[in-house]
Order: sequence, then C-alpha cells, then structure tokens
Amino acid sequence: MASDDIKPHSGGTEPDYRFTLANERTFLAWLRTALGLLAGGVAVHQLVPAPAAASAVLAGLCVALAAVLAATAYPRWRRVQIAMRAGEPLPRSWMTLALTGGLLALIVAAAVLLVVS
Repeated sequence: MASDDIKPHSGGTEPDYRFTLANERTFLAWLRTALGLLAGGVAVHQLVPAPAAASAVLAGLCVALAAVLAATAYPRWRRVQIAMRAGEPLPRSWMTLALTGGLLALIVAAAVLLVVS
C-alpha cells in the first residue's frame, strides 16, 4: 500500500499508541509556542512605549513567527502520522530551523530596541 493511500487515522499499520500520543504532544507544543509568541507580540505592542517603529517591528516579528508555526503544525503532525502508519522514516522538518531563525531575529530586534531606547 502506497503512502498516498494512507490517511492519518486509517490505512497502513496502526502505530503504537505511545508514538501517536507523542506526535500529538509535539503538535500541541508547536501550538503552545505559537500562542506564546502571539501573546508576546501583543504585549510588546501594548507595553513597549518607544520607539514606536522598533516595538512595532518586534511585535510584528512575534506575530509573523506565531502564524508560521500555527500554519505548519498540523501539516507536520499529519505527515508524521502517515509516515508512522506506512512504516516509513519520519519526514524531515524545516520548522525547527524556522523557529531558531525567527527567535534569533526576535532577539536581535529586542537588543536593538534596548540599545535605542
């Protein structure tokens, strides 16, 4: 059976429930991280007074990174679930690299904001 015929909840071989639950926990962790970044973006926008342009950039970066994580969490969960059912290697993910790069950009923007204010 080709992995194209396998769905996240049917087809292939039923994976050990522990792996399915671990995959779900990872999905939820990505969503929690996105929510934390969104809350951070709102907080920066509301609480950091000056300079307005720098705080807007920092808030925008937080919100943009949150959106990327939220938008890619479910497709990643689905790909991993299908790979487990098909008995294939787990797919590679660029999400870790994107999160690392995004957080680095946030740290640099926050440092610039601290120096400027």
